[in-house]
Amino acid sequence: MSVIDELTSEFARLPGIGRKTAQRLVFHLLRQSPDQSRRLAEALVSLTERVRTCERCRNLTESPLCAICSDVRRDAHIVCVVEEVADIASIERSGEFRGLYHVLGGRLSPIDGVGPADLAIDALMARLEPEALREVILATNPSMEGEATALYLQRLLTGREIRITRIARGLPVGGDLEYADGVTIAQALSARREMP
Repeated sequence: MSVIDELTSEFARLPGIGRKTAQRLVFHLLRQSPDQSRRLAEALVSLTERVRTCERCRNLTESPLCAICSDVRRDAHIVCVVEEVADIASIERSGEFRGLYHVLGGRLSPIDGVGPADLAIDALMARLEPEALREVILATNPSMEGEATALYLQRLLTGREIRITRIARGLPVGGDLEYADGVTIAQALSARREMP
């Protein structure tokens, strides 16, 4: 396999990149100066060597705590539980949420073999008392798996002196937070409701 084919195959593994787009990216890189290609390669190496998960919320960071967890202006007693790191960026774009986050690292999906032990649920439960949480907002995606995850978390949290809310249905069922606009997310956050 040639170097061009090898890099094309690697690019094609990225989400949203098909074989033709991957090939265009490779040819684009070949037209660039060697310095530009080297900077890209170094940035990719730095990404894998320096980025890690936040010790508190599991967001991506280069420090022990992410910028959100380190921000003293945030309300540390409200935690918004999301499926993936990309969901944090979507909620932050709304400018409405001033609490902290917790990234589960996925959602319950028995068909795909994803159970509670595969998600960062224990880490969430460990945060409840030390951080004196007043509210947990369940912001899993409005899909069947996201709803099942929210219901599972609700059952775990019920009986504690914590307000449990779910983001409102401003988001389309089957949609992902990553693709929602800021206004839709802001409305969903402001209209969140208690879980029965």
